Amino acid sequence: MEHGSVSDLSSSTFSLMDEDHTLANSVRFTLNQDPRVSFCGYSIPHPSDNKVNIRVQTTGDPASDVLKDGLQSLTVMCQHVRSTFNKSVDDFKATKPHESMKIDTP
Repeated sequence: MEHGSVSDLSSSTFSLMDEDHTLANSVRFTLNQDPRVSFCGYSIPHPSDNKVNIRVQTTGDPASDVLKDGLQSLTVMCQHVRSTFNKSVDDFKATKPHESMKIDTP
């Protein structure tokens, strides 16, 4: 849900339901890397609410467009991390047979 001014599209607050610090901090970090963003921050109104408010202020572009671009960039970053991790796991498994791994069990 977007809370913003009809006259000023460059500043808006977006409420994301069923989210927490994990997504909010990642979005904040990604958006603050964008040169179109003059301010980005987030708050959680109450610890028992699964709701995050993300405030985005831009240098002129619509805040909703900048947020969408930031979320797409974050998605690409997460896909890269996942594929790099999976490749490393596969490489490790290919070079180390399971029998040679020493796992301490109680």
